[in-house]
This record gives sequence, structure tokens and C-alpha cells, in this order.
Amino acid sequence: MPRWGMVVEQNLGYGRQGRMWSVGVLGHVEGTREEALAALRVRAERFEPVHPANPKRRTLYREADGFLLVLEGVWQPWHCRFSVAEQVYDSAAPEPAAAEPEVPAQRTEMADAPQRAEPAPEPGPPPAWDAGVPEVPSWLGRDDLP
Repeated sequence: MPRWGMVVEQNLGYGRQGRMWSVGVLGHVEGTREEALAALRVRAERFEPVHPANPKRRTLYREADGFLLVLEGVWQPWHCRFSVAEQVYDSAAPEPAAAEPEVPAQRTEMADAPQRAEPAPEPGPPPAWDAGVPEVPSWLGRDDLP
């Protein structure tokens, strides 16, 4: 199954000189492109962008390759683009686990009884937008710095 990254692009900073277009990966979906787009739509609808802090209006548009979220701020509009991209390489991907040999299970009377499926856990809130910046800097609390 292909692995799809759910990507968000948004402006960070203020003013004409301080704005910076930034990209982040909201998460990954394994499956078809349509499944990834469906998951992305849910994330785009609930997404809380950096700017504006208190939007007056939110409008979500469907594009051929994703979504466009337009937010009306107090002074100006802001926007975020959402898209899915197939992951073809990851330099930090974990090594695949070696398959352990299966031990044959012993049959018991309980194995023949129908099993009740436990309900799936409720999905939690979407993770905060991640720009790869830690919430606490690594230098905080170090005594060896001047």
C-alpha cells in the first residue's frame, strides 16, 4: 500500500518583510489516494492555523489535488493549502522488523466461541501543526552555557 503524507502550507510571521511560506506534514495515511484525501479533508476542516488568531470567517475549497482554506482576519485574509503527496523515500525511516516465526496456537474450546470485537478508540484531537520546532528549546535549563 502506498503511504501518503498530508501536507499543509501556510504563512508564518507578520508584515510584508516578515512573512514566510512554511510547510508541515500533518500525518500519514496508508491506502489509496482517495482514502488519503478523505482523511485530509477531516484535518483541513478542523485545522487551526497560526494566522489569523481569531478568524471572522472560514471557507474550505476543494481543489484537484487537495484543499484551500481561506480565513478572513480582522485586517486581511489568510490562506492555507492542503495536499496529499505519496511518500517515495525517507532517510530516517525505521528498519523493518524481522518477522518472527509463528508458533502454532493450541486449540481450545474458547477458540471456537465467537469473539466480540472491542470498539475502536475514539480519535483524539488532531495534532498541533508541527514545524519541527520543539516546544521547549534544548538549551533551556543547561548550566554549561554562558
